[in-house]
Parts: sequence; C-alpha cells; structure tokens
Amino acid sequence: MNAVNRAKLADDLVRRLAASIRGVQLYAVGHPIVVRNVTSLVEALAVMHAWTPSLAIGIVGEDLVVGEVPLPRAAENMGELMRRLQQAGVERIVVDRGVDAAEVTRLVQALATADANQTAALTDLEHIRVGRLQVETKVDAPAGDVATFQRLYSDAVAVAGQLWDTAQVEGRPDPNAGRGVVDSLAQAVAQNRTALLALTALKNYDNYTFTHMVNVSILTMGQARGLGIDGAMLREFGLAALMHDIGKVKTPTEVLNKPDKLDEREFEIMKRHTVDGAEILRRTPEMPTLAPVVAFEHHLRLDGTGYPNGVKRGQLNLATMLCGVADVYDAMRSQRTYQQAFPTDRILAVLQRNDGKQFDQNLIRRFAQLVGIYPAGNLVRLKTGEIAVVTKAYAPDPYRPRVKVLRAADGMDLHRPYEMNLWEATEEQRTSIEAPLDPALYGIDPLTHLQ
Repeated sequence: MNAVNRAKLADDLVRRLAASIRGVQLYAVGHPIVVRNVTSLVEALAVMHAWTPSLAIGIVGEDLVVGEVPLPRAAENMGELMRRLQQAGVERIVVDRGVDAAEVTRLVQALATADANQTAALTDLEHIRVGRLQVETKVDAPAGDVATFQRLYSDAVAVAGQLWDTAQVEGRPDPNAGRGVVDSLAQAVAQNRTALLALTALKNYDNYTFTHMVNVSILTMGQARGLGIDGAMLREFGLAALMHDIGKVKTPTEVLNKPDKLDEREFEIMKRHTVDGAEILRRTPEMPTLAPVVAFEHHLRLDGTGYPNGVKRGQLNLATMLCGVADVYDAMRSQRTYQQAFPTDRILAVLQRNDGKQFDQNLIRRFAQLVGIYPAGNLVRLKTGEIAVVTKAYAPDPYRPRVKVLRAADGMDLHRPYEMNLWEATEEQRTSIEAPLDPALYGIDPLTHLQ
C-alpha cells in the first residue's frame, strides 16, 4: 500500500474513532448510532490490519500518529482527539488484529469519560493495549489554565465557521463537527465555568456571527449546568444553542451584513431564519431533535410575542428559554456599527421588562447570579479610583463580586496586585464598583489575571 492510501486510511480511522467517542457521550451503548459508529470503526481497523498485525495510535510531539502516518493537529478532529487522549492519561493505543466490537466499545467508552482511572482499567482487553502518560496533562490544571481555554475557544469559533460554510454549501451542517466542539466546551464549563464565561466577553467584531454561535452555546450550557443538567442532555442543549442561528445562511448577504439598523422589510426577511434553521436541522441526519425546536422557538417569548409571526406556545422548551436569554444577552453586549455595547445591568433590565412576562424571571435571576452585574473578566474602576479585574461573580450580591486590584488610584501599577471580596470588605475597606472599563484603553488583558 502506498503512502497516499495509508494517509487516507489513517485519517478515516481517526475520524471514525472521534465519531465513536462522541456517540457514546450522547447515547446509550446499545443505541443504533453508537452501534453503527463502532461497527464502522471496527471495519476501518480491519482494513488497516490487512497490512499490519498491530496498529499503534499515539501522540508524538504535536502530531497524532497512526501507524507511521503523522496527522497534523490542525486537521479536523485531531486537536480535540489529542486533548481527550491527554486528559485520559493516554499516550499510545495499540490495537491488534482480531479486535471485536465489544473491545472497541470498551475503549471508546473509557476515552469518552476522559477519566484516567477508566482507561487504566482496560488491562483485561485481549486485543487492545493502552499506554499511559508518565506525566498527565489535564486541561483543568490549577483551577483551569486560561491559555488552554483560549485555545479551545479559538478552535470552537473556527469550527463554528466550518459549520456555517457547510450549511451554506451543502444545505446542512456537519453534526459530528458540532458535537466535537460542544463536547470540549461542555468539559470546560464543568472544569472552570468562570474562565470560560469570561472568554465569551471577548470582542471580535470581524467574526461576530461565529463568536455569537459559540458564546450562546457556552452561556446556555452554563445556565443548564446551574440547573443540574449534565452529561448527554447538557451537550444536547449546547449543540442546539450552537446551531440556533444556522438558518441565517439563507438570509441575503446584504441583509445579514447590513451595517445599519434593518428597516421593516429587511427585518421581515431576517425573521425567516427561525423557520429556515428548523428546516435545515430537521433535514440533517444525526442532529438531535432538540436542535430544530430551539432554532424555531428561540425568538418566541412566554407572553406570545416574538416570532415566527402567529406562532404561540402554551410553554416553551427549557433549552429554548435558556438559549433565548443567552442570545439576547450576547447580542446586546456586542458592539455593532449601529449599536453600542450595553452594560450588563442594562441588559438584565431589558430581560426583566414587561413585568417579567417575556422571560421566565426565575431563569433571569439565576442568569444574573451566573454572570453577575460585572461578569468575570471585566475591567472595572472602583469608587476608590483603583482599577481592578473581576475574578468571580458573587451570586447573593451580583453588584459586589470578587476583584483583583491592579492599579492604584494614582494610575500606577501595583507591585503586588491583591484580591478582595467586595461583599465582605470591612468598613474601612468598604468600596464598590463605579464603572466598567475598556481594557484596550488601559493596556490590560483581564484574562491573564483569571489564572
């Protein structure tokens, strides 16, 4: 077999492995999708075993290597699979000829948990051997490595762009790519929700569509996890939120990218994206049924207002309500040519308007506790004149978070920045936040202070 064919087979094998892992994260082992993915993976292994009795899959430097074929980390699914192997403490997997579906299922189940103890328990498999990393590198190293989360966020935005392009060209997004990025984000939400929520505040005006997709997914999962939703259901909420605006691929470019506020006719065209999105996702194989529901409903409100026009629901799906809150919040805090970014207190006031009839006010209260009036990662000026970065919201009093003071009132950088809980400061220290600040104007990267 020539090198080109081996490279294609290696790439196909890794894609099938990634799909199998995603499958067992979302569905029970006996589910038809899981069975199909595992069967497909076993078939790919059999093809590889035709020219070698043992096949090694492992991490070498920055590459994932299958047999003797290196697959660059930048390739689709490679980075995510390498992160998962590292989280599980796996350096090398050797699969011998004769492996069956039961053994492969055990392997992908263990890798899906990203739990080193689970992968360590695979010693009884006859045809699979797992090599352990001597030094484990987990993404939730000391309270969450912000640099790792930044890379994850950047990867997620790139995948969102791919989903958009695929939906535009082929008429449907790739559900496997969507699941892969949501799986990574769901893990990060569980490991360090504060750091990940802070990343959603990054302003990327040139890439608003894709960052908005990712932000709404993160904010939806953050809310859902606060309600006790986890596991496969959390990921379904995240995937539905990621895809909520996919119908906009059918919106004319001149309307979608208009720099000014839409007129009435253009707004009617824009509103079609809810119906278009539901139809696209309904036609997409392996897309969970929750996704088209959220795409269709996310602009509907509890009091019967919103759109699609003329549609009323006795009640909205919980995922729809969480996505709707996240959607409004992220859109209002993002600066557009025709709209200044609004501070969080103004956004929450909008979410609470009309006597609380548009949004479930219990969910709004929980959302305020989640993000705070001054979310983590915000640069703020205290009433003392000092400049600080918010490091953690305080649910009982969203106006008084935990902050890290970076500069004195005279504008000088502190030699030793210090943290303080504004909600428990003594009378002598008593202070509060005067206003949020634009970090770019002060030459400060708030994310570096969330380690």
